[in-house]
Amino acid sequence: MFMVGPIGFAVPWLLLALIALPILWFLLRAVPPAPIRRRFPGVALLLGLKDEESETDKTPWWLLLLRMLAVAAAIIAFAGPVLNPDVRAGGSGPVLVVVDGSWADARDWPRRVDKAAALVAEAGAEGRAVALIRLTDAPEAVEFQTSEAWEGRAAGLQPQAWAPAGFADWAAVLPDGGFETVWLSDGLAHAGRDILLDALQARGPVRVIESPRPVLGLHPAGFEEGKVVVAASRMPVGDAVSVEVIARGPDPSGIERELARVTLGFAAGMGRAEAVLDVPPELRNRITRFELEAARTAGAVSLTDDSLKRRKIALIAGGPDQEGLQLLSPTHYLRQALEPVAEIIEGSLTDVLLANPDVVILADVARLTQSETDATLDWLEEGGLLLRFAGPRLAASDVSRFDEDPLLPVRLREGGRSVGGTMSWGEPKALAPFPEGSPFYGLVAPDDVVVRAQVLAQPDPNLTERTIAALDDGTPLVTRKVIGDGQVVLVHVTANAEWSSLPLSGLFVQMLERLAVSTRPALPEASDLAGQIWSPEVVLDAYGQLSDAGELPGAEGEALAGAIAAGPTLAMPPGLYAGADRRVALNVLAPETELLPAIWPASVPVEGLEGREAQALKGAFLTAGLALLLIDVLAALWVAGRLSGLRRGAAVLLVVALLPVGEARAQDTSQDTSLPDDALALEATTAVVLGHVLTGDAQVDEVAAAGLLGLGDRLWQRTSIEPQLPIGVDIERDELAFFPFLYWPITAGQAQPSAEAYEKLNQYLRTGGMILFDTRDADVAGFGGATAEGQTLQLIASGLDIPPLEQMPGDHVLTRTFYLLQEFPGRHARGAIWVEAAPMAEAEAAEGMPFRNLNDGVTPVVIGGNDWAAAWAVDEIGMPLLPVGRGFAGERQREISYRFGINLIMHVLTGNYKSDQVHVPALLERLGQ
Repeated sequence: MFMVGPIGFAVPWLLLALIALPILWFLLRAVPPAPIRRRFPGVALLLGLKDEESETDKTPWWLLLLRMLAVAAAIIAFAGPVLNPDVRAGGSGPVLVVVDGSWADARDWPRRVDKAAALVAEAGAEGRAVALIRLTDAPEAVEFQTSEAWEGRAAGLQPQAWAPAGFADWAAVLPDGGFETVWLSDGLAHAGRDILLDALQARGPVRVIESPRPVLGLHPAGFEEGKVVVAASRMPVGDAVSVEVIARGPDPSGIERELARVTLGFAAGMGRAEAVLDVPPELRNRITRFELEAARTAGAVSLTDDSLKRRKIALIAGGPDQEGLQLLSPTHYLRQALEPVAEIIEGSLTDVLLANPDVVILADVARLTQSETDATLDWLEEGGLLLRFAGPRLAASDVSRFDEDPLLPVRLREGGRSVGGTMSWGEPKALAPFPEGSPFYGLVAPDDVVVRAQVLAQPDPNLTERTIAALDDGTPLVTRKVIGDGQVVLVHVTANAEWSSLPLSGLFVQMLERLAVSTRPALPEASDLAGQIWSPEVVLDAYGQLSDAGELPGAEGEALAGAIAAGPTLAMPPGLYAGADRRVALNVLAPETELLPAIWPASVPVEGLEGREAQALKGAFLTAGLALLLIDVLAALWVAGRLSGLRRGAAVLLVVALLPVGEARAQDTSQDTSLPDDALALEATTAVVLGHVLTGDAQVDEVAAAGLLGLGDRLWQRTSIEPQLPIGVDIERDELAFFPFLYWPITAGQAQPSAEAYEKLNQYLRTGGMILFDTRDADVAGFGGATAEGQTLQLIASGLDIPPLEQMPGDHVLTRTFYLLQEFPGRHARGAIWVEAAPMAEAEAAEGMPFRNLNDGVTPVVIGGNDWAAAWAVDEIGMPLLPVGRGFAGERQREISYRFGINLIMHVLTGNYKSDQVHVPALLERLGQ
């Protein structure tokens, strides 16, 4: 491709035609030929005369230049000009497209996929074989194929939520022979990348494509001095910038929402920023994830686990401190272990259960009342953990001696056991290794941890399966029983150092952590996770979205600890991993992870992913040439003096185009206001529109409009009727035939309609319209009683042609038009409803049907006082505008009022369709069916 600055030409030899432009200049000058000048004396007689038309003796130079530019534009257009073309020296041999495919690629993944697809297509156009690999996959043999074989696979690639790895393994599976490599890098430095780069450069040229967009990552949240600390990193560093960190989690109703937000500011030239989020414990315990608002990648999401949650623990001792000595207190060592990491609750058992604690610890508490036992069992069924420690009181009691106590995991022997004392023959007992399947499996018991006394368990059949820790002689030390979603754990020694040295060791804290009694607000170490299999519950994708882990296998604790420190892998994606009693979060970034830019050798060219987009200019030059030719036509007419007539015609057309505007406006101002408003007609007839009669009371009219709006919303949601916004109707001025239904709220002292209005109302009722008269007084005095609204209705109805009325019978068609109803409440629930009375001749019940075979007419009026519009009314966002009743009963009343409104509109629009169904058996009998 021939380049002229940023413009390339696909057919550059056509530009040679530009050389002929000077020749064109002389040709245009010669046509038409210049006249021969001859002096003739008789011409003097013509002096002073002017021709209406004149013709120049030669083409003006500026017109010649205009024509030459038009021809030049056409020549350049057919030469195929392209702005910012991708000019690249053609190559030969296979092409390997390498894609990092990490979480950092997710921020601009569509452009990367387009680029990979374009590289595959470009290689195919040159007849070169192609291979494409994603470094976040498991290494496998690289095979070159045709571009057609790779086109679909390239478009279907997706990034992964971990960093590329296994570079040495990828280098080992590269094919022999030479090939060119195009590496779509995520821009981050990854350990071991040089191994693969060297192997690729040994086989041919390598070029890299990177995006200049910054990468943002969020580190796991920490907990320091009672506050949550969030930190983020960026690459590359630059000017000062601020980003928002959002904490999300379920609200009390279980719906995930934004719970808190904090601004995190990067200083100029700094790649890491921290912020402190001060939230109450209740709110902090509900946080499930932090995310950066400015990014949608797995690295911009930090999942939380039990290390951030500060548990509520109720601590109850069996008696007062012994002689006030702190070290002898049954709860001293528990307090020392739990106060830094948990909220301690104190009080009676009945009181603390009201606070719904996560754990209840009973230190040497022997007996509980029946009410305390029942409340504790209910709490355990919901997932609580009851941790009990033995002591002198429990050993001396007869609790769980013969029958197993519901709040103890095993039956106990009387008196307990003492070893290693002056009155015993044995030595203090050490702890046995924790068995596989125990929550303590993997913990190492120090040699100095010994037991001198304990309460013994009865040798029942289920004792072995309930034992999770034992002494070296096999005696159970810790037993556990599951109750519902919760569990009861008994430690057969005291919580202080009276019976054993266990509370004095670090093993004591580790055992509490394994039981999920306490959690340290820090990342777990390998020793904390060792000895357990951690099952993935949910995993993150590259875009930071959570999904179910599916059939992913569990991970060993040592491997999980390594992934937490080094980052997730293909075998262990980021997400939440659950152990026996604890959940651990594996995030993309560790607390000390640094985002460093990739450094490439000088021999490797690096291009931007965004790149300048090539743009064909052929159409632009052809358009310019055509425009110049049009200008040339006008200019030639002007030179020849033939443009004056066109100017006059253009002026006349302009005047004609402007005149109708003024005339239309004049007509609008002079039209007869008695005619129907065209805007109202169009608005009311293009769709179903419900109308309400304007009363003059602004508040009543506003409620009526809001009520019909709410009823219309329910019709949209539940039926095939799709009404538009309701319209207020002035019965004195507006046409009523546009509306199939009118809602008329009656107000005290409302003016009586005029004779013309009565004529329109009666015509409306006779031609199929329906009016719902609502006195809004709950009909407290019985239809037309002493209420002001009832008297106003009697006055208004005196001029209307209304048929005989009756209270709505239980089998009226309005009870079953859409919903089956027996009551018709609005904001009031007990008012009677009046409808057109059925003729006696047609009031018989159809055989086999539970309702009467009424006529085919629709009742023209419905009268009541239940204030239906107030029950239907909603605001702009669809929320109820006015209260109805109390609590659930009120909402149920509102729902029934909506159902009545739907029945009413369906009755207006479908007639007695439901009643006509009684004829179906007779019709089928006549047809012989």
